[in-house]
Amino acid sequence: MKTVAIIQARMGSSRLPGKVLEDLGGLPVLEWVVRAAQQTPGVCNTVVATTNSPADDIIENWCTKKNIMLHRGSEDDVLSRFVETAKMVNAEIIMRLTADCPFLDPLVCGTVLELFKKTKADYTSNCSPATWPDGLDCEVFSSRALSQADREAILQIEREHVTPFMHYNRSRFLVRTVTCPLPNLHKHRWTLDHPEDLTFLRAVVKKIGAQKPPSYLDVLNALNNETHLSNLNSNIKRNEGLIKSLAKENASANRTYQNSDSLLVRACKAIPLGAQTFSKSHNQLPKKSPKFLTYGDGGCVWDVDGNRYVDFIMGLLPVVLGYRDPDVDQAITDQITSGISFSLATEIELELAEKIIKIIPSAEMVRFGKNGTDATSAAIRLARAFTGRDRIIACGYHGWQDWYIGATTRSKGVPNSVQNLTTMVPFNDLNSVRNLLVSQPGEFAALIIEPASTELPTGDFFQELKKLLHDHGVLLIFDEIITGFRFSLGGAQELFNVIPDLTCLGKGMGNGMPISAITGRADVMTEMEEIFFSGTFGGEALSLAASLAVIKKMEREPVIDYLWENGKVLAKNVEEIIYQFKLEDVISLVGAAPWKILTYRNHKTASKELIRSVLIQEMLENGVLLTASHNLCYAHDHENFNTVLNAYNVALSKISDNLKKGTLEDVLEGQPIKPLFKVRDT
Repeated sequence: MKTVAIIQARMGSSRLPGKVLEDLGGLPVLEWVVRAAQQTPGVCNTVVATTNSPADDIIENWCTKKNIMLHRGSEDDVLSRFVETAKMVNAEIIMRLTADCPFLDPLVCGTVLELFKKTKADYTSNCSPATWPDGLDCEVFSSRALSQADREAILQIEREHVTPFMHYNRSRFLVRTVTCPLPNLHKHRWTLDHPEDLTFLRAVVKKIGAQKPPSYLDVLNALNNETHLSNLNSNIKRNEGLIKSLAKENASANRTYQNSDSLLVRACKAIPLGAQTFSKSHNQLPKKSPKFLTYGDGGCVWDVDGNRYVDFIMGLLPVVLGYRDPDVDQAITDQITSGISFSLATEIELELAEKIIKIIPSAEMVRFGKNGTDATSAAIRLARAFTGRDRIIACGYHGWQDWYIGATTRSKGVPNSVQNLTTMVPFNDLNSVRNLLVSQPGEFAALIIEPASTELPTGDFFQELKKLLHDHGVLLIFDEIITGFRFSLGGAQELFNVIPDLTCLGKGMGNGMPISAITGRADVMTEMEEIFFSGTFGGEALSLAASLAVIKKMEREPVIDYLWENGKVLAKNVEEIIYQFKLEDVISLVGAAPWKILTYRNHKTASKELIRSVLIQEMLENGVLLTASHNLCYAHDHENFNTVLNAYNVALSKISDNLKKGTLEDVLEGQPIKPLFKVRDT
């Protein structure tokens, strides 16, 4: 099949005009790129695609002089320019390169092309996720995929940047990626967009020469010997142009959910609820909404219809660093070369256990599970074994096992004898706990509590609670599945200065990988040797490696501070919008900054369920995936926060107007969302 490299080039640049013909080692930058394309294995022809602007006549003159094929087309609709260029040369496979990448490595480009052929993909690249230096970007796609994108892509970002339609619509296009075998190269910047970049590139060329296209190892070797060179342009953000386009994109433009709706029909025939988790199922979303996602990157996700959202669910809070975090992904990649699950224990189990003992105040011994329910249920069994008692006091949400869910309205299938062993109490209510302990002395094994949710502890609540429990021989269990690795590296117990007897961890500790932990006092934890808590995948190594990477990153970088600071600012701005539209009597934010929870109250013209459902629907329409709370991650940036605030502004304006008219029911497509059961006061 005929493979053609098409190099996107123009003289116009807001940050560095004329950059593509700047001198670099005696050659114009464009010639470096053309030379690399011509030497890429498998490439038949090379064409420069520039614009019809008179400013780009100089590019045509250069191509004519160098006998390089050229096509000129639209300046703004770059996608159509590529389609015309591909047709001109009868290309069946297109390699997209940009003229601001003079250090393109022909062998890396050749590898991207070979992956395309071997996997029969529609689109391959080495830039999603970003694992290579910025400036080695190469994309390969079929003429069929290009034509389909040209027919259907309508967003400006899709027309301007050529390939987003392909890799946004991963349910329709087979997408594959060549990742870099060396760690942390994504932090390097070898592209040309600013004067500082040109200074850097010229300094490197003085070291490596201009005789041939360099391999990326040639450039790395030069930088290893001159480490200061990377500082010349290290302060510039990657993909500034794409980020700017995303910020300008009309979030609600032609947002449809046809593929989601079709998949839901199929899914409900094969999967109860059509999803694996109640909170991710269609009955917890408005009728007009996405039901299936294809991929995530940073703080955003894309659905099967190609719609992009700022994600404020983040997998129900596990994705605390962001999707495709390079450090976590690298740790998983490194571990997978050694194996996943083993026939005996591994050293990585010990390494992570020792790390948790170091950072969690209550931790003296540790065991691992795969989800939060594993950890909370293990804690309950431990407490019963240690105390010789059966009854449990619960405060908050603690999973799906019989011992807890039997005490809620979702108790179907749980024997009455089990339901009666757990009693729920309100948060911050010592008297309720005291009354239970006094009325049923010697019967309670433990109180398990989420240390923060819609309410935060008042005064010395936890210190007094712990003393009260211990006076009655009852253990205190902190369910830090959510607050752990979010409120503080040491959890809410570190923040609130209280040490529980047992602690349950999960969610954020793996950044999306399935892992949880039960930890606490050694004398209680040693009961693990007598009770039965055992699972085939407790020592699964990929999740352990991911968790180590998460903790090390949190120790190294200000992850927790970022969640607190940005969560606080965002909440303040949202509250100002709520007050602007006089909705403070029906909508509010409660809880701590890293996990602000939305609460609703009835209005005289609409139920709180209707208000909540319309808010979710309208946030989705304006590019924000949000259901119950602000689930911030470290990768959410200021552009994401601006999108969220814009969505709130539009959604709350519509809610306010329709509440006044008594017409809010007309805004919602379908019926209001019904809550699963009441756990938190929302």
